[in-house]
Amino acid sequence: MNKKAPSVLIVDDALFMRTVLKDILSKNGYDVVGEASNGNEAIEQYNELHPDITTMDITMPEMDGIEALRRIIEIDKSARIIMCSAMGQQGIVVEAIKQGACDFIIKPFQPSRVLEALDKAMKVKAGE
Repeated sequence: MNKKAPSVLIVDDALFMRTVLKDILSKNGYDVVGEASNGNEAIEQYNELHPDITTMDITMPEMDGIEALRRIIEIDKSARIIMCSAMGQQGIVVEAIKQGACDFIIKPFQPSRVLEALDKAMKVKAGE
């Protein structure tokens, strides 16, 4: 019996970053079901797609990742959200974890760290 690949929503205002992340995930058995470029799109896509995991950039136009994280967690307490940040945003990352994020990954993305974070997120919310 084939196990369904975990579905992922990628949220980042930079197309290049979404492409890099999508490439890493697709090559490693994840199913990228959607992409969003700001927090408003992230919430819409989350409600429509109900992904297993969402990667969420912190700094975006219209609505930042922290606010989008808060709103998605309000909608779905079991949401698995991994924050993505550039170096030097550790204070914001701590805030994101307090708000319900599972983990965070630093840009530029290291494939091994990205996969470790997603694997951890799948286990955390599965109660393992």
